[in-house]
Amino acid sequence: MSQDAFIAPACSESVEILYEDDDILLINKPSGLLSLSGRNPRNRDSLHYRLVNGQKGVSPAFREAKLPHRLDFGTSGVMVVALHAQAASHLNKQFQKRAVAKTYVAILEGWVADDRGVIEAAIAKSEKRFEPVRICTINGKQAISEYRVLERLDNPRRTLVEFKPRTGRTHQLRIHSWFLGHPILGCDLYKNARSERMAKRLQLHARDLFFEHPSTGQTMHGHSAFQE
Repeated sequence: MSQDAFIAPACSESVEILYEDDDILLINKPSGLLSLSGRNPRNRDSLHYRLVNGQKGVSPAFREAKLPHRLDFGTSGVMVVALHAQAASHLNKQFQKRAVAKTYVAILEGWVADDRGVIEAAIAKSEKRFEPVRICTINGKQAISEYRVLERLDNPRRTLVEFKPRTGRTHQLRIHSWFLGHPILGCDLYKNARSERMAKRLQLHARDLFFEHPSTGQTMHGHSAFQE
């Protein structure tokens, strides 16, 4: 399904502001909310739209808000928002230079065998209708994800995993989990039927974000607790 054909279901959850100053916000994005509005008018609601317009739990409006990075529609968790152009430029450069450290947590189907490891599997755009990217060693771009098992769960068997992506490819953690043989629960793209049925939402959460404050140079830490 193309992005233009996708219509996002209404999201009733509010955007939580974790930190605010004159330059940035740290926010907690709920699962089921677009980061940016889509071209289809029915996809107008988004994190950016709510920030700029001060709607649905975000008040006051932040008219110059800009997003130096995004989270997928189904992914929840912490994001940094720039409140003016200078802050946005500074943060954009940090993301481009991979100077921002990110940690995610996810629940995967089954028990992951190794307690920790590194997934190195190049990613390329896919020609398949329902898979935006694919693993491709020939034409793919380098993609590296570190993982660590936090807990193995029973009834049914699942694994709570911490991910630290070294690169920032589209859907990297989703498809790397699939490549590992343990899809993220609730994933509608890289999955089997069982893993999609085991959760009502994508079980992927951006837990921690470390970056340099655009004005003070101070190391900032954004944190958001994971809730299934």
